[in-house]
Amino acid sequence: MSKELSKNASELLTNIRNKGPLVWNFSNFVSMDIAANALLSIGASPAMAHAREESKDFIKICKAINGALTINIGTFDPYWQECALEAAKHANENNVPWVLDPVGAGASSFRNKNVEELMKFKPTILRGNGSEIMAVAGLSEGGKGVDSTSTSNDALDAAISIADQNNIIVAVTGITDYVTDGSVTYAIEGGHEMMTKVTATGCALSCLIGAAIAVGENKILSTASIIGIYGLAGEIASKISQGPGSLRMKLLDQLYNISADEIISNVKIKNV
Repeated sequence: MSKELSKNASELLTNIRNKGPLVWNFSNFVSMDIAANALLSIGASPAMAHAREESKDFIKICKAINGALTINIGTFDPYWQECALEAAKHANENNVPWVLDPVGAGASSFRNKNVEELMKFKPTILRGNGSEIMAVAGLSEGGKGVDSTSTSNDALDAAISIADQNNIIVAVTGITDYVTDGSVTYAIEGGHEMMTKVTATGCALSCLIGAAIAVGENKILSTASIIGIYGLAGEIASKISQGPGSLRMKLLDQLYNISADEIISNVKIKNV
């Protein structure tokens, strides 16, 4: 594992805390609370807003103050779909970085259509689990609802293919996390199995990626770095938690308290 890469991760965290970037989130109903609190804990400023009528205003704000947008399709309905497409369109037109989380891709034709339409607006980052990324690539029917039945290793080739074909960055998360732009790929070790027992921890990570790409010029390295920071926070939290309930609370505490020295010493990122 590279100390230089872990040092970059510590610098990213400092940058987020100093700048407090605005992250505008189309987060699903299940994840709104933990996503907003994760952003606040790490030092960013969340906006959870979904009205189509606000789209142009929020994009103007994000552009003016170097913020970011995240879109999560987890609990879309037709109106929400229209709002998200409008936001993605404005983000693309105004060069505002944005993250697409294709929750449950492959589980229904409606979800697949949402992903297909949103991908046209070139997300800066596509972040999903193994099954979701393989579904986006058209390689499988996806996973068990929002749960992954394919590993991140299974999905790495699909992630590289999506990145190459769409000129975007793809993050596939699992036991080992990967971030790729098609030519450069980072592997990140970290996290804890108990995190899978707390709903929307992956959704919260997608919003944190929004904070990372808002402040970090190197989008692929910033994405790998925030995944490493989040995984480390989850590892530390798991050691002092009695179960998923206390892990949720301790995870937020660790995002708030994690130090640059802890990141430099313990975040595990490498080129592959």
